[in-house]
Amino acid sequence: MSEVKKIATRESYGNALVELGKEHDNLVVLDADLAAATKTGIFKKAFPDRHIDCGIAEGNMMGIAAGLATTGMVPFASTFAMFAAGRAFEQIRNSIGYPHLNVKIGATHAGISVGEDGATHQCNEDIALMRTIPGMTIISPADDVEARAAVKAAYELEGPVYMRFGRLAVPVINDTPEYKFEIGKGVTLRDGKDVTIVATGLCVSYALEAAELLADDGVDARVNNIHTIKPIDEELLITAAKETGKVVTVEEHSIIGGLGGAVCEVLSEKCPVPVKRIGVNDTYGESGPALRLIEKYGLDGRGIYESVKSFL
Repeated sequence: MSEVKKIATRESYGNALVELGKEHDNLVVLDADLAAATKTGIFKKAFPDRHIDCGIAEGNMMGIAAGLATTGMVPFASTFAMFAAGRAFEQIRNSIGYPHLNVKIGATHAGISVGEDGATHQCNEDIALMRTIPGMTIISPADDVEARAAVKAAYELEGPVYMRFGRLAVPVINDTPEYKFEIGKGVTLRDGKDVTIVATGLCVSYALEAAELLADDGVDARVNNIHTIKPIDEELLITAAKETGKVVTVEEHSIIGGLGGAVCEVLSEKCPVPVKRIGVNDTYGESGPALRLIEKYGLDGRGIYESVKSFL
């Protein structure tokens, strides 16, 4: 069997910006002195006149992006998730969200898979923060195919968008002819009748691994990929809850306020079923190899499998 192709979604972000830049002259990319890491340096090489390095001043970068949006440009403001959602939250809320400006935020290096950079750079709170901003669309792509599609969809959508990308190379799982990306719509990757696993970001591929392990135990697990966390696909969630009766959420994010919170909010109001949230359990991350951290925090295929088995 050939080895599965792996690409970091931050790479997908940089490549997608170049493709969009060829088609749209009004696309401009901003970065906060991290172009090599966020991969916007790929865009800078292709379109140096449309790349602005704002320096280590993320709040100022968001203000510049807001100003550019008022002139008809479509700015993609790029930095690590910790510095976008965390350091620049007030500017995003007041300068971009409040006037509902057409700014796209490319947040890379999210979650514990940032690895050796440690707890200060492992942002496990960004989805929760961005969900509180009225009118903010939040997209957390699972692989290269989805990340590229997300960048294109973000450009085409009027209004602020927060896109979450990772540092770690992840398997390409959506390279199928029938795959279709649509903001606000989830994807069913595997049908099942015993339990629904709802995953986002890099955890989607691990959820599929867990489903295969569960199948060996006679458990038929459905796997849903929720790439758009806000607005979330309520219809898909309700259908899955009705058909399987139990739901497990998996995310490389705090279990507080992220995908698990969003799913619980929908189901508690519209289709109450038992829900198990798998993620970072109200703790900080730590320094270490990304794959070891994913395993330690129970987000790999084996960890998800064991959590689901215990839940069932």
